[in-house]
Amino acid sequence: MTEVTSSTRRLAGHRPHRAPAALTSRSWQQPAAHQLRGMTSDVVLDMGWGRLVFGQTFADLSGVLAALRAEESGRRDICVYPWDPQVLVGMAPDELFIDPSFIFRLPLHRYRPREELIRGVFVRTVTSAAEMEEVNDLYARAGMVAADTATMWANHRTRRFTYLVAEDPRTGRIVGTVTGVDHHLAFGDPDGGSSLWCLAVDAQDAPPGTGEALVRVLAERYAARGRAHLDLSVMHDNSAAIHLYRKLGFDRVSAVCVKRKNPINTPLFAAPPPGLTQLNPYARVIADEALRRGIRVEVTDAEFGELRLSLGGRSVLTRESLSEFTSAVAMSRCDDKRVTRRLMERAGVRVPRGAVVGEGDLAAAHELLAACGSVVVKPARGEQGKGITVGVRDVEGLERAVPLALQHCPDVLVEELVAGDDLRVVVIDHRVVAAALRRPAEVVGDGRQDVTALVRETSRRRERATGGESSIPLDEATAEVVADAGHAMDDVLAHGQRLRVRRTANLHTGGTIVDVTDRLHPDIAAAAVRASRAIGIPVTGLDFMVPDVAGPEHVFIEANERPGLANHEPQPTVDRFVDLLFPETRRD
Repeated sequence: MTEVTSSTRRLAGHRPHRAPAALTSRSWQQPAAHQLRGMTSDVVLDMGWGRLVFGQTFADLSGVLAALRAEESGRRDICVYPWDPQVLVGMAPDELFIDPSFIFRLPLHRYRPREELIRGVFVRTVTSAAEMEEVNDLYARAGMVAADTATMWANHRTRRFTYLVAEDPRTGRIVGTVTGVDHHLAFGDPDGGSSLWCLAVDAQDAPPGTGEALVRVLAERYAARGRAHLDLSVMHDNSAAIHLYRKLGFDRVSAVCVKRKNPINTPLFAAPPPGLTQLNPYARVIADEALRRGIRVEVTDAEFGELRLSLGGRSVLTRESLSEFTSAVAMSRCDDKRVTRRLMERAGVRVPRGAVVGEGDLAAAHELLAACGSVVVKPARGEQGKGITVGVRDVEGLERAVPLALQHCPDVLVEELVAGDDLRVVVIDHRVVAAALRRPAEVVGDGRQDVTALVRETSRRRERATGGESSIPLDEATAEVVADAGHAMDDVLAHGQRLRVRRTANLHTGGTIVDVTDRLHPDIAAAAVRASRAIGIPVTGLDFMVPDVAGPEHVFIEANERPGLANHEPQPTVDRFVDLLFPETRRD
C-alpha cells in the first residue's frame, strides 16, 4: 500500500532507463529492423474494455489494420504509437480515424515527488476480484466503456499491469482508480517505457487531489522499476486534466492514437449536433446514447433539455426521460399526489395515512399529527422537493410547514412519516431497470474544517458531479438539521465523523444515491410494476420508504414522470430508455 507523502522525496536505489526513445518519440518514420530486435512483434494487449494495439511493434501497417478490424462489438480498441498514422487511416478512411487527443510523456528521471501530504487519500493496489467490480462502477460513473472484470483481474496477477485504487480513509470507499502498463515487461520495449490508462475519479465523493495522488503513485512505481517514461493519452479539450499533467512535469510528444469508427467512438469523429454541449446531464446522456446507435439528434431547446431523435422516417421528441410516449393523462396522474394515492390504493400498493388541507383549515392535519406523532407536509402538486417539510412533530411546526407548502400549491397533503430508507425504483416499459437508496446530504469531518466549510466543500463536489444540478443549500433548514443533531454550524467535526445536514434525500438539495438493484426484494419490484401499470406510464421513478431494501415491506410515496436516468450507473437505464423509443437499435 502506498500513500503520497513528503517521505517519498527521493526514489533511492535506482537509475532510470534513459535509452533514446526512437520508436515512440516520432511517428513519421518506419522503424528499422535493428530497432525492433529483441522486441516482441505484433503486440496486442486485452484490457477488458478493449485492446491496446502497439503500433511500433508491427513491421507492416497492414498488420495494424487487421488488428483493429478484429475489434469486438461493444469494445473500444486503441492503436497507440503507429508510424505514419495518416497512411494507416488512408488505408481505410471509412473505418479509421485519428483520435482527437494528445499524448503526454513524463520522463521519469525528471519526476519529483510532492513536498507535502495529499490529505485524505490512500492509494493502494487492487487486492481482490471483487474490487475490480468497484473499479468498473467508477468507469460507468465516468462515462467510460465497461470492462470485463475477469480479464482485468487476470491482467493484474501479472507484473505487466498495475491496477491502483484510491481509498477515502474516512469512509473506506474506493473513490478513484488508474491502470498502468509496463511496456518493458509486456513486450521488451527498447524505449523502456510505460503508460497510464483509465484514470477515473468519483466526482461526487473523491477528496481533492485524488487524481494527482493516483498519477503520482503510478509514476513512482515505474520510476522505482527503472522505466524511462510514463505516457498517457488525454482528450484535447480536457483542460483540467492537461493542467494537472503539465504541473506534474508531463510534456506533449508527437505520437497519436488511431481508433475505429464504431458507435462508441461516434462523438470523436462526427460533428456534434449544435447545442449538445449546453444540455444538462440528464438530457446529455440520452443524446450520447442515441448518437452511439446512429440515431440523429437535434437539440430543439438546450435549456429545457429537449431533443428530437430520428431514425429512418420516424422521430420522437423527448425532454430528458420524458417522451411523447408518456400521455398527458399519465403525467397528470403523477403531478397530483392525491390522484396518485388513489390509484395506488386501487392497485393494492400500500400508501401512508394522509389528509388534504387548505389555507385556514388544518383540523384534519391536527388529527393526523395526533394519531401519528410525526408527519410530512408537502404541496399536493410539485417536484424537486420544493415546499416539503419532513418530520413535523408539533402544532407549531405544522403551522409553519403548511404555509410553506401553500406557496407552491393551494392544496397541501399531510402524510404520516414512515420510518425507513428512501428508495427510488426506475421502471421502463413496465420492467424494473434500477433501484437506488437516496440518502440526505451529509458531510464527513476532517478534524480541521467547521460544518459550514464542509457543507460548502461537499456542495461544490456535488455541483461538479451533476453539472450544477445538485447542491446543498446553506439555509435555515440546514442549520436546523445540524442543531437537531446537537451541533452548531461553526463546530469542527472529528476526522471521519458523519453528520446529516438535510432531512430530505432530494438530489437537487445535495442528496446522494447508492445502487441497490441486485438487493431489491421481489415484492417491492412487483409493487413498482403494478404502480407503473396503474398510472399507465412507460417511464417512471417510483419512491418508496422501506425498512430494508432486501425485505418485502414498503410504503409508496410518489411517482415521478421524468426520473433522472444519469443517476443510476452502472444500471442500463439510458440504454433501456432508448430501447423503448427505438427497439430496432437494441443491442442485447
